[in-house]
Amino acid sequence: MPNSDLEGMGLDTTDEWISERTGISSRHLLPEGMGLKDLASTAATRALEGTGVSPEEIDLVIVATSSPDDLFGDAPAVAAAIGAKNAAAFDLTAACSGFLFALVTGSQFLNSGTYKNVLVIGADALSRWVDWSDRNVCILFGDGAGAVLLQAADSESEAGVLGFELHSNGLDADKLSLPYSGKTIELADGKH
Repeated sequence: MPNSDLEGMGLDTTDEWISERTGISSRHLLPEGMGLKDLASTAATRALEGTGVSPEEIDLVIVATSSPDDLFGDAPAVAAAIGAKNAAAFDLTAACSGFLFALVTGSQFLNSGTYKNVLVIGADALSRWVDWSDRNVCILFGDGAGAVLLQAADSESEAGVLGFELHSNGLDADKLSLPYSGKTIELADGKH
């Protein structure tokens, strides 16, 4: 969706205004009927192409996402979709830094000797959550995925992730959040 489409939605914005402030000229949106699992599976399949590693050789699949199709996680479904039948799989949620956290997490499984092949996928379908009438938010988000295959090195000199330093600061968490605002539902006999 190019910025010009947002202009046509009645928002008080222009392509120039968005581009100058964000560097964004367009955003990708999932087609009707396609979910995050599909997007992540496509990225995973493309990442494996030309590596010589078959899906059956993948030991671990990590999907970094804040917008799974399934609240319980999409990684097992992605692993199944690509044929990684021997892999453990889990989702990791850390919003914008999710891929980086997943990359470091995957590298730790390699460094410990637990696994030899780790597939790290970053995928989000944020268009499903965006308030398209809010100019401050809708210009920033879209849908997309990327994936990398991490492999254990035979020696430390061949290692790809040489080090990392991670920090989190939740002091301003209210500045960018999507809180749950569900309702309490009475189930039976006044119990919630």
